[in-house]
Amino acid sequence: MLQQRTLKTLTSAVGVGVHSGQRVELTLRPAQPDTGIVFRRVDLPVPVDIPMLATAVTDTRMATTVSHGAGKVATVEHLMSACAGLGIDNLYVDITAEEVPIMDGSAASFVFLLQSAGIALQNAPKRFIRVTQPVEVREGEGATLKWARLEPFNGYKLSFEIDFNHPAVDSSGQRVVFDLSTGSYSRDIARARTFGFTKDVEMLRTHGLALGGGLDNAIVIDDYKVLNADGLRYDDEFVKHKILDAMGDMYMLGKPLLASYSAFKSGHALNNKLLRELLSRPDAYEVVTFDDEKLAPSGFSQLARAW
Repeated sequence: MLQQRTLKTLTSAVGVGVHSGQRVELTLRPAQPDTGIVFRRVDLPVPVDIPMLATAVTDTRMATTVSHGAGKVATVEHLMSACAGLGIDNLYVDITAEEVPIMDGSAASFVFLLQSAGIALQNAPKRFIRVTQPVEVREGEGATLKWARLEPFNGYKLSFEIDFNHPAVDSSGQRVVFDLSTGSYSRDIARARTFGFTKDVEMLRTHGLALGGGLDNAIVIDDYKVLNADGLRYDDEFVKHKILDAMGDMYMLGKPLLASYSAFKSGHALNNKLLRELLSRPDAYEVVTFDDEKLAPSGFSQLARAW
């Protein structure tokens, strides 16, 4: 059967939150089958567990924030994206502050952490949410239109288009398609960094955001160009980061998707709205497993091999 996956051992990292600027310690620990991915605020007087579910998302301004009771954790999307890209089903994430460390602004550090801990196969079938009918959410119209859609697909494919009227972005790709069956998440997506515009930084900081952001953990763009001395990691790094974010946001379903995701100018809010729309329509999805991993869509069966 196609098996669930966790870590072989625990691994830790220290960093700062991109918005809070706070120092934070992160420890990734193995978890039993069917646990899912659970964040644990270990710094609180009574530790609080926050399961990663679409319904746990309580704020989507600038990042995906989850809450449960007295505990909340912000900016979970990059770590969740790494878990999605490597097929991690079960994981405890102990965290000492209310924001995941930004590391270098991409998912690459989290991919390294997960791989360095080793990935273990578990004696339980991997459970997927397979989309059986199209589901779409839309906002705005004309120049303000944005949308996100899930459609039936035997595998996992993401297509994203951005629309920034900016020289640095216009000169790079504004649309990208990533198919898990033919691409490599670690190579093609994980290194894409978050980005921001200098004109927005002052506004963000007056609202207590981007306090930990800088050239070492984001692509920073002025009115004309990229300011980072080393330039871009991918020609189309801006839109690839949107794919990275979308993979993290979609993994808030609690299970990997079998679907085609497509979006135009979507963000964390619309992505979560799409998941909630899907969950509100029991006729639009089903939970499936694969007794024979050879019958699983390409991309997932390869993930079943631990290293």
